[in-house]
Amino acid sequence: MPDGQRLHIKPHSPLAVYQSQLGETLSEDACQLQAVEALDRLYYQITEPNLHTTVGTKELYMWGDVGRGKTFLMDLFYDCLAQEGKLRLHFHRFMAQIHQSLNEYSGQQDPLVKVAKALVASLGDGQRVVCFDEFFVSDIGDAMLLSGLFECLFSEGVVLVATSNIPIERLYENGLARHKFLPCIGLLQRHTQMIHLNGQVDHRLQDMAQTDNTDCLIPSDYIGLSTQMDFAKSFKQLAHERGVKWQRDTHIQICRRHIDVIQVTQEEPETAQSIVWFDFHALCDGPRSQLDYMEIAQQFAIVMISNVPALGAKPRNWIKARGTEDGVGSDQAATTGERVVNYSKNDNKARRFISLIDELYDQNVTLYLSCDVPLTELYLDGALIFEFRRTYSRLVEMSRGKTKKTNELLDEKQRINVLLSGIDERK
Repeated sequence: MPDGQRLHIKPHSPLAVYQSQLGETLSEDACQLQAVEALDRLYYQITEPNLHTTVGTKELYMWGDVGRGKTFLMDLFYDCLAQEGKLRLHFHRFMAQIHQSLNEYSGQQDPLVKVAKALVASLGDGQRVVCFDEFFVSDIGDAMLLSGLFECLFSEGVVLVATSNIPIERLYENGLARHKFLPCIGLLQRHTQMIHLNGQVDHRLQDMAQTDNTDCLIPSDYIGLSTQMDFAKSFKQLAHERGVKWQRDTHIQICRRHIDVIQVTQEEPETAQSIVWFDFHALCDGPRSQLDYMEIAQQFAIVMISNVPALGAKPRNWIKARGTEDGVGSDQAATTGERVVNYSKNDNKARRFISLIDELYDQNVTLYLSCDVPLTELYLDGALIFEFRRTYSRLVEMSRGKTKKTNELLDEKQRINVLLSGIDERK
């Protein structure tokens, strides 16, 4: 519980909101309670700093398996804070913006410091809170930046709340030149309280089981088999309900490149009415990146994806990878120039699909998905079993539709974009 200096419990504090939902939308979970009590303490440290002079603000890093409520609890905390002075993003989206800003500061002295200070300035005065969902480091470019970036943010008084599927000490595990990332791990360990949500229940699947038979998940109104989903009829009906016109067999421009679409509405993107229908292979079987999926999620309120194939396959044992950046010291491969890499023939498609679903989920896009196999059989074997468990869990939740109003989500997207654009404006 928050410390004894507090005179009363605010009705809209994280703990109060959480307790009000127990027995209604939430079931009791001891691990969640531990996390929400820590979030509650942090909430009062931020909102009532004069009552918390003995202990400094401690950032929070919540980790655990999929469906344990990490994102839900972080969002609950985020919603309890004042509207100004906060930023909530999927971690990969945040890093993409950082790289873009660094390019615009290219040639200037200490560009990373300038980017960090611009981010802080965009948050304004008062509370400065940054919430990261799915904190995961796999890119060497991100790894090399994070230590300096977090050091700048912490020194400016920014409070960090993050969720992840792995503990801090395992971040960027087996990554190239990982020894250069160790200072970042040490920094996070010093500044954050790490909380393990190790409950035994996947709440997304449990909630589904309480309301519906999970065997009936496929087909649903949103996700089903190709033989049971008529996307042409669904698209026409959705467009008619919204009073918009559409085009067939055309393309749109994403990240300054053309991408084929089956149908798309003609009104301006980033509206509550925008709908697009892709074939899976146009999205995930080619040179697409996280940046493409960020832009798609930002532009469209409804995304339809057809012809999703089975993605899992037995991984190959290893390949030879040669180069000077294969690691040094304890990071070096047993044989110079060789590195064990597990993969299957469909893993590139699967990685892109995982990234796509992450972005659509994070930005609350309504998803219609037509698969060649049942959802439970999309990824049965391969090197991405762990990663795809999160994707499956999120697809289960998305199959029930959205709980927030589209206009509210668009308002939140626009507010976040204003904050991010502020980074580039403060040169």
